[in-house]
Amino acid sequence: MRTDRETVYSEWLVLRLKDGQKPAFEELIRHWEKRLFYYVRRIVPTEEDAWDVLQQTWMKVLKGIGSLKDHGALATWLYRIARDTALSRWREEYKERARRDESNDLTGLEAQVDDFRPEDAQRVHRALGRLSVMHREVLTLYFLDDLSMNQVAEVLEVPLGTVKSRLHHAKSALRSVLSQEDGRHD
Repeated sequence: MRTDRETVYSEWLVLRLKDGQKPAFEELIRHWEKRLFYYVRRIVPTEEDAWDVLQQTWMKVLKGIGSLKDHGALATWLYRIARDTALSRWREEYKERARRDESNDLTGLEAQVDDFRPEDAQRVHRALGRLSVMHREVLTLYFLDDLSMNQVAEVLEVPLGTVKSRLHHAKSALRSVLSQEDGRHD
């Protein structure tokens, strides 16, 4: 969850952006580029696609900053624009993956311990790459970008119950991929 300090910083940055201060936009990019790139990269198939989507995202942000009413909701607004941009560009592929993913029965996946050691980070990131876009997206927003479930629901534009369900299934799928990797290394 974002700290009060980050919320105040975001509000101040939005006010500067709305005032047309060019350095504020450069600061926004510096502050958010890595996070948004990481998130977009989990949606689109290649790094090049992610950079293209991110560039389009920044253009939309610059054009639409005046429409942002809740200055404290900058993070949610940025993620929603990045997501919408990525999905509109890759809609057909995303729809096909989502259809395949929703048809998979994930209910039989076994539960394991939820704690991961820091040295397992690379392993987890590799495993994320093997998950569906829908699962990568919810795990990235909730755990790696530290958004609340309500914020994730806003970004994904789905009900809170759907976020909880997707998060549950995504964690199970991640555990399954990790246990498969463990089985191969034994």
